[in-house]
Amino acid sequence: MSQASFKHPNRILIVGPSWVGDMVMAQSLFKELKRLHPRCCIDVLAPAWSKPLLDRMPEVARGINMPVGHGQLLLKARYQLGVSLRSEKYDQAILLPNSLKSALIPAFAEIEIRTGWRGEWRYGLLSDIRKLDKKRYPLMVQRFIALAHPSGTALPEKALDFPLPELVVDAALRANVLEKYQLNSERPILVLCPGAEFGPAKRWPEQHYAEVASQKIQAGWQVWLMGSQKDVEVCQTIKAYQSNDAQLQVHNLAGVTALAEAIDLMSLADCVVSNDSGLMHIAAALGRPLVGVYGSTSPKFTPPLSVQVSIESVDVDCRPCFSRECPKAPESGYMQCLETLSAQKVLAAIDTLCAGVVKL
Repeated sequence: MSQASFKHPNRILIVGPSWVGDMVMAQSLFKELKRLHPRCCIDVLAPAWSKPLLDRMPEVARGINMPVGHGQLLLKARYQLGVSLRSEKYDQAILLPNSLKSALIPAFAEIEIRTGWRGEWRYGLLSDIRKLDKKRYPLMVQRFIALAHPSGTALPEKALDFPLPELVVDAALRANVLEKYQLNSERPILVLCPGAEFGPAKRWPEQHYAEVASQKIQAGWQVWLMGSQKDVEVCQTIKAYQSNDAQLQVHNLAGVTALAEAIDLMSLADCVVSNDSGLMHIAAALGRPLVGVYGSTSPKFTPPLSVQVSIESVDVDCRPCFSRECPKAPESGYMQCLETLSAQKVLAAIDTLCAGVVKL
């Protein structure tokens, strides 16, 4: 049975992506499925770290922990989970990763309609296999949402014409997190996210972030630095750049907050400045005014899905190269696309975004 002939799936299993930003963008698919099939129940099979995101997506009934790490086969574990899911009687599985491994559990679960893009020799594992036309669907969000429709369906060309991610925050839980970290919202809050899991070619230099922080603190703001354990050192450098008095207004939360806590705290931001990272997409899904800084990558594939966004980059002839590390940096010690993007340009974007903005 093809997806085109299966009009109203009641129970849908989504095999989710393995990256924070991709999971945020997947909410657009969940919302589209709810629009097409209002009574459908959506479960998402995904890594355990994604639970705080899924918990904040009203469209998701349940997050199912993927017991296998990214890139691991562990065939027995996948088989056991697939067999355990047979009792759920899913009508359809939609696979967002393109790997063969991601197709195993839905096949073991005996889900009749298994929809996904062709890739990694998984013909026998998918019953509704699609051939991706990258020119027709250049955006990742298009590629996700296309799987909710019959093959070949025409979709909008602009990212903002799709259902936008909207993470829901519990105000009571957020108040508890504020108290836990002894934070307040008495001053306007600038959240800076200077890390990027992908690699240094995505990271705007810390001295530029430090200059933005300094200028906003002088203007009466406070600064919250967010990121993973890997970003602790760069956040410490940004804080150390400030004067002793200014450091009182800088709170380094990198490597300290859990993802759930970071989401709740970021929802209070008056503005967010972020590299192209998972936290950038979270800020967009929270509806916060956002300055997205782009180096080696491009918003033409994975833009932040929000209306309150200013994309800042410098058009040099070698970008976007999509490299983890700048190919020219080993010789020059200089990443032109990021170094030449000035703090003043980002500060101007903040001022424009925040003019007349009312905090949620």
